[in-house]
Amino acid sequence: MNEEKPKSIWKKSLPLPGSFLGWLVLVASLALAISLLGVLFIDGAQWMNDFDVIWIIVVISVVAAFLFSFIRWLCYWRNFKRFLFGLACFATLIALLYAEENWRGKHDWEKFKREEAAKGEKLDFKDFIPAPVPDDQNFALTPVVASSYNYILTRDGKKIPGDQRDTNLVNRLIFDLGDRDLRTNGIGYWARGTTSDLKPWQTLYRELATKTNLFPVPPQPQSPAADVLLALSKYNSTVEELRQASRLPESRFPLNYDAENPATILLPDLAAMKSSVTLLRLRALAELQNGQSEKALDDVKLMFRLTEAIRTEPVLISELVRIAMTAILFQPIYEGLAHHQWTEAQLVALDAELAKMDFLADYQFVMRGERAMNCKVTDYIGEKDRFKRYGEMTSEMSSDDAATTSKQVERFFKMAGLAVMPSGWFDQNKLFLARGEQMWITDVVMPEAHLVSPQKFREANKTFSDIAKRPARPWNFMAKEFLPALSGAGRISAREQISVDLARTAIALERYRLAHGEYPELLDALAPKFISEIPHDVIGGGPLKYRREADGQFVLYSIGWNERDDGGITVIAKGGSQPQFEEGDWVWRYPKAE
Repeated sequence: MNEEKPKSIWKKSLPLPGSFLGWLVLVASLALAISLLGVLFIDGAQWMNDFDVIWIIVVISVVAAFLFSFIRWLCYWRNFKRFLFGLACFATLIALLYAEENWRGKHDWEKFKREEAAKGEKLDFKDFIPAPVPDDQNFALTPVVASSYNYILTRDGKKIPGDQRDTNLVNRLIFDLGDRDLRTNGIGYWARGTTSDLKPWQTLYRELATKTNLFPVPPQPQSPAADVLLALSKYNSTVEELRQASRLPESRFPLNYDAENPATILLPDLAAMKSSVTLLRLRALAELQNGQSEKALDDVKLMFRLTEAIRTEPVLISELVRIAMTAILFQPIYEGLAHHQWTEAQLVALDAELAKMDFLADYQFVMRGERAMNCKVTDYIGEKDRFKRYGEMTSEMSSDDAATTSKQVERFFKMAGLAVMPSGWFDQNKLFLARGEQMWITDVVMPEAHLVSPQKFREANKTFSDIAKRPARPWNFMAKEFLPALSGAGRISAREQISVDLARTAIALERYRLAHGEYPELLDALAPKFISEIPHDVIGGGPLKYRREADGQFVLYSIGWNERDDGGITVIAKGGSQPQFEEGDWVWRYPKAE
């Protein structure tokens, strides 16, 4: 008697050919045998590093066995019809999923953009690109400055292919100071309360003169400052040409802001500007020690101009380099104050330059520009060739000998998944990214109030840290890769703004000393004659801490990132020599008189 067939094809159990189990047992036995042989005859540590290869073989073999069994099952016409029907249902579900996710992603992103636009926020990278300036007013297009990029970029910022570059072009703004092998270059650091010793530099140049003619030296040693100035005189013509260029009112480097992928924008100007400032610092320090304060002032003013030249670039790395350049230019200002070498007029000029700096406002601008750029990069990856573009962005397609095979496979599937992601998930990544960056923009840095909140900053970092600990999902994993690089920028900007405020207050104190023969008992005596308004502490909003010491010197400081008054104590990194902003106070004090 024939068994009654099920009415629905879905009620019929699928056959599992015995060959499948046979394959599985065979492969597992082979994997076990290979593993035992490896442990017995191959270096244990190396074997454990490559052990995951065995299990990849197991997985591949099991999949192959399943496919073999499935193909046998599919060879029956009735089973084939069932398969086609199931496949059609599955394809319909996938199409519905794509349609829903694409709609949801676009809807959520557009809604967020409207909400942010109502607050005055901009999310289009084009809104952050600096406006064009007339060529004849553009510092960045002068021949000496153009030499820093014209070997690799056209005048409209396009990259010149390697085989088309003029090998005769020389970057005149990369200055070799000869100190690559110098164990200690003697440069002081104001935040550590130290001034510069130029004797090591003098020794360096005289030693180099016995091997090469790179730097001129006198037959007999002069003062360290005089010898350093003579050695650096090889760059005098370039510096003077740069000084002439700096008198132009505008600066806009020809960067390719129209690049399809803004992450590929080349920034060769950054290294050149920083190298120039580093040279000028050494010159200005030597000029001060040589009794030439007016020349030192001219070089410091040029340093300010070079720092300003890249301020409009809406890229975080540009702002971080600019902050590093500003930190460099503080040293000659500090040493001229410590040794009472600046005149009243020179102090007024220095204060005028410092008063133009607002690193809190610049932080807001560059973080918004970075956010818009990252959103555009996300669009670029999602537009086409996703596998290739994501690999280029994250360098995950490059060979990595240190990565395990399983890690390589994980990377492959991660990028391969991009090829089939709904476009709406790219919108979700942008949304996740924009909201994440917003944590570090609003409430953390407040330029209008001239305040930074370390507490809000820590809360934002904790929020992101909690998010980062969760497993990545297709709708946020790209955004999570962009965000960590942004988390420390607010602290760095706060430190630099405090440095500016301390320097301005120290200049006002020196002006008071010139007028009265001593420093005041209280900072209140400075305003408005010696400074229009005494800056308050960026951290907490209270007054900067100040006390006049028994030896007639003073200690001026901010309570620093820990939001606690530690009495003007500078904390040095354990095992290092750099002051820690996260602990202790951020202090301006002069070395004790010898």
